[in-house]
Amino acid sequence: QVQLVESGGELVQAGGSLRLSCAASGRTVSNYATGWFRQAPGKEREFVAAVSWSGLSTYYTDSVKGRFTISKDYAKNTVYLQMNSLTPEDTAVYFCAADLSQRNITRSWAYDYWGQGTQVTVSS
Repeated sequence: QVQLVESGGELVQAGGSLRLSCAASGRTVSNYATGWFRQAPGKEREFVAAVSWSGLSTYYTDSVKGRFTISKDYAKNTVYLQMNSLTPEDTAVYFCAADLSQRNITRSWAYDYWGQGTQVTVSS
């Protein structure tokens, strides 16, 4: 079992930055891949970023490349998503998820555990 709790979402102006946190318990983050997904109102959940179990490989959707950075803090058993140069199009509920098998790291169906989400709102 893995429990995930996201935090850090809030209202921010366009061009601003936020850092989302995903605190894990039950298993250490070095045992599985971790991904961030987001879901805007009326839209499907989409992949944002992921980091492999080792932390050596990272993956990003094209729209966030160069703006978002995913990282792991093994001491805190936490995964972060640093988001810079935010735009209104980044407004969504952001979820972190754990993929125990690292089967297909960009697909939501591959993930085994999910957090409850944190709201990010970017105003223009």
